[in-house]
Amino acid sequence: MTDFTMKTDADGVATITWDTVGKSMNVMNQQGFYDLDALVDQALADDAVKGIIITSGKPDSFAGGMDLNIIAKMKESAGDNPAQGLMDGLMATHAVLRKIERGGMDDKNKGGKPIACAMQGTGLGIGFEIPLACHRIFVADNPKAKIGLPEIMVGIFPGMGGTTRVTRMLGAMGASPFLLEGKLSNPQKAKAAGLVHEVVPADELLSAAKEWVLSEPKIVKPWDEKGYKMPGGAPYHPAGFMTFVGASAMVNGNTKGVYPAAKALLSAVYEGAMVPFDTALKIEARWFTHVLLNPSSANMIRTLFINKEALEKGAVRPDVPDEKVKKVGIIGAGMMGAGIALVSAMAGIEVILIDAKQESADKGKAYTADYMDKGIARKKATPEKKEAALALITATTDYAALKGCDLIVEAVFEDVGVKAEVTKKVQAVVGPDCIFATNTSTLPITELAKASESAENFIGIHFFSPVEKMMLVEIIKGKSTGDRAVAKALDFTRQIRKTPIVVNDARFFYANRCIIPYINEGIRMVKEGVKPALIENAAKLVGMPLGPLQLVDETSIDLGVKIAKATKAAMGDAYDDAVDELLFWMADEGRLGRKTNAGFYEYDDKGKRQLLWDGLAAKYPVADDQPDLIEVQNRLLFAQVLEAVRAIEEDVLMDIREGDVGAILGWGFAPWSGGPLSWLDMVGTPWAAETTNALADKYGERFKAPDLLEDMAKKNQSFYGRFDPAKAA
Repeated sequence: MTDFTMKTDADGVATITWDTVGKSMNVMNQQGFYDLDALVDQALADDAVKGIIITSGKPDSFAGGMDLNIIAKMKESAGDNPAQGLMDGLMATHAVLRKIERGGMDDKNKGGKPIACAMQGTGLGIGFEIPLACHRIFVADNPKAKIGLPEIMVGIFPGMGGTTRVTRMLGAMGASPFLLEGKLSNPQKAKAAGLVHEVVPADELLSAAKEWVLSEPKIVKPWDEKGYKMPGGAPYHPAGFMTFVGASAMVNGNTKGVYPAAKALLSAVYEGAMVPFDTALKIEARWFTHVLLNPSSANMIRTLFINKEALEKGAVRPDVPDEKVKKVGIIGAGMMGAGIALVSAMAGIEVILIDAKQESADKGKAYTADYMDKGIARKKATPEKKEAALALITATTDYAALKGCDLIVEAVFEDVGVKAEVTKKVQAVVGPDCIFATNTSTLPITELAKASESAENFIGIHFFSPVEKMMLVEIIKGKSTGDRAVAKALDFTRQIRKTPIVVNDARFFYANRCIIPYINEGIRMVKEGVKPALIENAAKLVGMPLGPLQLVDETSIDLGVKIAKATKAAMGDAYDDAVDELLFWMADEGRLGRKTNAGFYEYDDKGKRQLLWDGLAAKYPVADDQPDLIEVQNRLLFAQVLEAVRAIEEDVLMDIREGDVGAILGWGFAPWSGGPLSWLDMVGTPWAAETTNALADKYGERFKAPDLLEDMAKKNQSFYGRFDPAKAA
């Protein structure tokens, strides 16, 4: 079956309808381009056709974009000469859209047929690039619709003409938020920005488009007319020159040079602005080919969309009946408990929020009220939604209120004894069949489950703070955790619109076992005399959102001290205390991080971060000889990456997709790389093993390549080659 069909009415208007078979929203594939091209040819050649409308067969949307599975595989499917194959394919696509844009006009802009796009709602990526090629864009007045070009968010840029057309419509400055930031707009805002022409009631969409088509409108685009000048000025114009200087500084400042798509986009805009339109399309295609050939784009698409979506849809869910949560009990109304209550109520789940004191329970509920008030102020929420959310939360000290709960999430103090006491009190009310989840970031689930009457129904759910902002939820299976508990945790995660990973029980689980060595490596370097600024900037220049020292400040130094003491108590002689001296000293000095306005960084009276604290150098003097930037970056990356490999070795990670998705969403591991395992595939396991073993010779056994990495290096294997996610699922 074809995704595109065409009907011509008695008035001579041909309506091409896009309706992707088996999908709730249209997505473009290679065959779709062929079919669209053929129908446009047919309509333009038919003398009975006066004009064309391109629309959607979906009731509330136009198109969600290109099938990302196809984009991710474009390089490998481009033949023996992938650069030429990609370029040829892109230019063929440009030809289809350019045919629409020209509408059959001759080289003197005479003749031609008007082509309108009637968008029922959301149009993203190619789902907006097709409308941009049309002569008039009509959009249904659907406030929930999103219109724009979000490609930059997945490591590519609008490469089907969107970059060139939006720049020529709005100028480089006007186009920048839509191209460089991937900004999406509702129909009214899209019209105000100049992205679409008309916003009409949904029931008048096709009639309005038809009326325009039959009005014998002018269809020549401004850039196809003589004397066209780019809004805001071209690069050689004084105003345009300043725009591009500023844009270059902004892009490099924001990306630190590690995201190839942003730089390529800016190059395509700059170069394309100085040549005729058709040449600009070739330049755009060339730079898009350049990005597609960079493994970063394929890795980002695979991890942040294909793998992320698979996990959200239940790729690792046990085959048990639906475990959707109807009533959740949350024990502990502190920051974590209050955040969990908020996202649960927002998802329409009844919440019982319990704390030892009524005042604390009420404060936890007030967290939702404050959050909704901020949303109302930004017009992201309504008073009605606020009242509905608050009505779902019962704040109390009475454990009897938990009766009828099908899930308990315990979020009390990180202490085995406290958690055990709470577990027994809860189960006295709900019974052993209720799924009990403990929110912990460090305590072993198998140990905590000993307090439960049913270890099979006991599971760990590690939320990241702040709960309402962080997308990842780490679900931890104890040794006896059953499938129903896993399914319940996964179904709950889906209800509250988070992305889950499921890992087996081990010290620090997955996320913390990777991020703690990153922090520790930064502190070790301070002790060695490496300049703190070099450490921090090396991290940012390799794509980490925060340097290790800033990250300690954000999470608080006393938390680091607490974790260090607990870990030492649990591990005994096996514990490595290399960073304790510095951390404990900082804590004794009262420099606990951002919360005290004093840590590795200085802060002003309003809590704004300033420069690094110069008091560090008095105790840990800066060495005369400083290490190479690349070596510092390798130490910081391998500190994390090797733990991800060990997590696979030890069966903590059961699916490598979770290793990459969890790393980026959990602690922001260099998103440009696609995650730690994708990064290893990018650099190659032989190079990785050789490099990390050289670090081990110089800095210690912690950098010794794990046996798994050594084995893969000898066989020149990749992680996604050896551990097929489809089989793992």
